[in-house]
Amino acid sequence: MKPEHGPRARTRKLMVTTASRLMQSGLTPSVSEVAEAAEVSRATAYRYFPNQAALVHAVVDEALGPILKWKGKTQDAEQRILDLFDKALPRISEFEATFKAALRLSLEQWAQDGTPGDQPRFTRGHRIDLLNDALSPLRGHLTEAEFDRLAQAISLIFGVELYTVLKDIWQLSDTQSSQVAKWAACALVRSAIADAVNEGRTPTGI
Repeated sequence: MKPEHGPRARTRKLMVTTASRLMQSGLTPSVSEVAEAAEVSRATAYRYFPNQAALVHAVVDEALGPILKWKGKTQDAEQRILDLFDKALPRISEFEATFKAALRLSLEQWAQDGTPGDQPRFTRGHRIDLLNDALSPLRGHLTEAEFDRLAQAISLIFGVELYTVLKDIWQLSDTQSSQVAKWAACALVRSAIADAVNEGRTPTGI
């Protein structure tokens, strides 16, 4: 699909850019708040983004940018994980405030056990597709349950949450946080492979 051009595209871009600026400052703005900051009428703003979840999704996708286009180039699962982390973590760090603002919205909705009125729930899930792709060489070598467990375990250290723990609690730098995350991810991959090898279901050296 070709990108949109003209007034509609410019207005949408203005909305996303304004929302991104507000989220980078630590806010989780409503559509109305973004409309006011962008000097766009509320009626116009809601034509582009009917609810806060849709707006935040657009900002998050913009922030993720090149991460969403990542594809593994080797059949070595551990190397693919390292490549993905090297691609993603600097970008996640750059837009850390944006991703934390999105996470805050998700947590607030969870705490409310639903969303007010007819507002849809903000959901996340890009990391599932990315990790499934990174680990795809292990399909057929691990059982489906083992594969899912590995992806789920690595997902705990692939995202803005890792910075919440390693930077905010442990006071590590971005570089140190990245090193810890990559070490842990590789250890998980090796452990999953070793378990399968020990049970005689996977040849060594995959």
